[in-house]
Amino acid sequence: QSLMRSSGLDFTALDLIAVTTGPGTFTGQRVGLAFARALRVALNKPAIGVTTLDCLAEEALVRQPRPWAIAAADAKREEIYLGARSARGETLIAPELIARDMVAARLSALANLHGNRVALAGTAAEAVAPLLAEIGWQCTDSLVRQPDAIFVAGLVAAEARAGVHDPIPPPPKPLYLRAPDAKLPGRAL
Repeated sequence: QSLMRSSGLDFTALDLIAVTTGPGTFTGQRVGLAFARALRVALNKPAIGVTTLDCLAEEALVRQPRPWAIAAADAKREEIYLGARSARGETLIAPELIARDMVAARLSALANLHGNRVALAGTAAEAVAPLLAEIGWQCTDSLVRQPDAIFVAGLVAAEARAGVHDPIPPPPKPLYLRAPDAKLPGRAL
């Protein structure tokens, strides 16, 4: 409400609702998606989700222009949420969960197609940079660590203009790349 007031706009002026779908924290994803779905119903406007990794990579390409960008988010347990995006707007690697020590091997095929000059983004960028530097890559850290709402909105608007989604898309769903840690309690005897 504060943001809308400061912009001088009413919620009814919105044409589209943009939200990240993950990967991310369970609570953060659920809160963001619940809010976007509530706005979708209340305003009768489409809501479209994009991945956090696509948003990170897109901003990295703006801040550090390179042929492509790698988004790497710390997934804990020596694992990384990994994604990649080209400067032409193509998703090169859809979000995946990968062991940290497998990152260089996973990315090597892309270097053959797109070169080894990349921009890095995400909370695991500092961990990925030395892995790639060891194999001769030229990595530039964009210092982008979290998705920026401007890039979330920009990606969603671009997808809507390109007709990527149905005129009335279904509500966005969370992107989970790992099974939940929470376990139901065992049966009491």
